[in-house]
Amino acid sequence: MTLYRYRAVDAAGQITKGETDALNEQDLEAQLGKNRLDLIRSHPVKDRAHTLHKLARRDLMQFLFQVEMLLRAGVPIQAILADLRDSPDTPQIKILCANLYEKIDSGSTISEAFAANPGIFPDLVVNLVRAGEAAGQLPDVLKEIVESLKWQDELVAKTRQLLTYPAFVTVVVGGVVIFLMTYLVPQIVGFVANMGGTIPLQTKLLIWVSNAFVKYWWIIVPAPFILLFSALLLSKMNHRFRRMMHAAQLRLPYVGTIIKKIILARVSDTLGLTYRTGIPVLDGLVYCSNITGNMIVKEAIDLAHIDIANGAPISRAFAAQKIFPLLVIRMIRVGEDTGDLAGSLKNISYFYNRDINDSIARVQALIEPTLTIVLGIILGWIMLAVLGPIYDTISKLRLT
Repeated sequence: MTLYRYRAVDAAGQITKGETDALNEQDLEAQLGKNRLDLIRSHPVKDRAHTLHKLARRDLMQFLFQVEMLLRAGVPIQAILADLRDSPDTPQIKILCANLYEKIDSGSTISEAFAANPGIFPDLVVNLVRAGEAAGQLPDVLKEIVESLKWQDELVAKTRQLLTYPAFVTVVVGGVVIFLMTYLVPQIVGFVANMGGTIPLQTKLLIWVSNAFVKYWWIIVPAPFILLFSALLLSKMNHRFRRMMHAAQLRLPYVGTIIKKIILARVSDTLGLTYRTGIPVLDGLVYCSNITGNMIVKEAIDLAHIDIANGAPISRAFAAQKIFPLLVIRMIRVGEDTGDLAGSLKNISYFYNRDINDSIARVQALIEPTLTIVLGIILGWIMLAVLGPIYDTISKLRLT
């Protein structure tokens, strides 16, 4: 969809100027003809609002769901796109539908029209739609895609939930420590120092830490964020460092196990989706490798791909890679033996989905007492460092 600035004339000879959306000049002329206007000249106008950007995952799911339902009802694809274009949920949906309508109207298939918008439709979606067109089961394939996208959206939400809560707890603990060391401790330590007497080691250490926070807070506070940003930047630039970071990610206590389960759940769901729609296993593994986001898992999938291409069964190829749990290998072996590999992969996704929910709940339940223990240790250290000298001074006064 392009924004055109036009100049037209009506039957009385009156000149009219304006702007409107159109697929091309012929479409613009047809729209003006409905208003009894004859086009004199026009030219496209650059407007960011009419540029097709990447759709949010939920908008893409909603679009594919509507297309699937209307196709199942027997509505032609061009009529579907015209309706969605004329009554869109968002401006981006309107631009997308107009873009697809123009390409299909020019003779492209639905998959070819999707492929012409790589920023909107991933390669996996395009190839699934192509397979659905070839098999005459496009509505069923679109339904599978929508369910998979919805499930992946839930996984993303769970991942954010898993990482956000520990990050929030870390910020809270850091804020409490900064407050104690920069405001409360200096006042208490000043009182203890004025009492005279021998200052114990733990009090000296507390004074040193407090002074460091007071004098160098402008270095200490932003240091964690600078280190995190530097690590992310270095991981993008250095392949070896990125691999080391991804390996460390999977070895994190509690959290690393859940992250690994989330990645493997997405891999099994994608492999099952491609297999059910008729895409060969080797091609499906390529898509799985591209969506993992973790180099360790990606390398394992690539090695399994090589073994399968050389004739090894899927279960044996996965078993050779130590990253895949025995349960996954057993279920794949059962699927191979029974001829229901798609069902086995779907069961793996279902198992991981429940397991991930339980694991996240356990981690969140563990974080709260951990926070209490950490704060208790910090406060206990401060009390010991402060009350120790006071107790010693009072004891000496009693003796005298």
